[in-house]
Amino acid sequence: MKKMNKKLMGVLLVATLIAGLVAGCGKKDEKAIYFLNFKPEIAEVYEKIAKDYEAETGVKVKVVTAAAGTYETKLKSEISKSDAPTIFQINGPVGYEAWKDYTLDLKDTKLYSYLTDKSLAVTSGDGVYGIPYVVEGYGIIYNDAIMKKYFSLADKAVSISSTSEINNYATLKAVVEDMTAKKDQLGIKGVFSSTSLAAGEQWRWQSHLANLPLFYEFKDNTAYDNTILAGLASDEISFKYGDNFKNVFDLYTNNSVSNKSMLGSKTVADSMAEFALGQSAMVQNGNWAWSQINGVDGNVVKSEDIKFMPIYTGVPGEEKQGLAVGTENYFAINGKVSAEKQQESIAFLEWLFSSEKGKSYITNDLGFIAPFNTFTDAEKPADPLAKEVSNWMEKDVSSVVWTFAAFPSEDFKNYFGDALLEYAQGNKTWDEVVTIVKDSWKSEKAKAK
Repeated sequence: MKKMNKKLMGVLLVATLIAGLVAGCGKKDEKAIYFLNFKPEIAEVYEKIAKDYEAETGVKVKVVTAAAGTYETKLKSEISKSDAPTIFQINGPVGYEAWKDYTLDLKDTKLYSYLTDKSLAVTSGDGVYGIPYVVEGYGIIYNDAIMKKYFSLADKAVSISSTSEINNYATLKAVVEDMTAKKDQLGIKGVFSSTSLAAGEQWRWQSHLANLPLFYEFKDNTAYDNTILAGLASDEISFKYGDNFKNVFDLYTNNSVSNKSMLGSKTVADSMAEFALGQSAMVQNGNWAWSQINGVDGNVVKSEDIKFMPIYTGVPGEEKQGLAVGTENYFAINGKVSAEKQQESIAFLEWLFSSEKGKSYITNDLGFIAPFNTFTDAEKPADPLAKEVSNWMEKDVSSVVWTFAAFPSEDFKNYFGDALLEYAQGNKTWDEVVTIVKDSWKSEKAKAK
């Protein structure tokens, strides 16, 4: 009997231990964070952040990164799973409309209280549903060493003597075309890096460059004092500044490192490598491109030579135009996961933007210009492109609002990008591109309704 009791006690002890382990695992899973990342180019940094956070807090952070151009599709497939993302990203008011059933109200969080400009948040009624985590800027990045070499040429065809004197499209075009004529003297393969038009690599044109003409079109709509709201309210567009888009797009492709027939295979990474290796003098991109430039093997561009200028398209008064500054990057918390996962996810983001280690990652590894009051001047990015964005924001010019937050869908952008590829390859006229842009805006707006 005594022997049996010992056996029974042993069985009970093992059962208790197993139950404890199962309960422990359950609790750990309950606290686990799942972050669905939007930007492939910074995926490795987020993986490091996740490991550090788990080592410090014991809370596991799973980072999953969607392939370029597939974020919405990936989110749709993941959000309905039992192990759904707890932190995901929305692209402003349009993204909120699509995902409002899943977004948690963040107005009472420390993260929201950290914002230096709370008007940047995505709100609805009294609720706060998207927190911007980075302010970014984009324009034409140029290599000042090559530009100085050009301006020192005795036979240059323009009368200006420095890049700072380029403040409109006419001047930019004159300089670029003369540089193309003298590219052998300058030691470059083309003035502009390749216009990346491979599938999933078109966002610099169908989102960022397209922002310029539509910003000006919606700015003309005086019924709204906000170009994003004007865009959201527009069931149709006239694309009245489409020729201005064509101006600079043609300038890029006619004065490029690559022949137009090759652009369908070119990626953003190709484009940035060409700039980093000194094969081009200019490339359209944003301050996030510093890590790509700096990370290229054989990079020959000195950090002090990396500068920004606005994207000039020939719009009247553009001499007072600055860079395109804003954000499409907003964190949202999944309101349908457990309360504990919600709180752990919020705690992770608050750690990332307020702890010494987290802020170091934000500034030094991600290179973000974070819109939070938790960062001192010494903790802000020191990379050349981030500095350039800050400098341009302090000039007596008007930044271009990121109106592409009002674009009706990813499909609209992809239709636009595909049409641009066919135009560049000579398979479509510009008038056909304009028709596609207008028709796809109208049809995608109708679908959204």
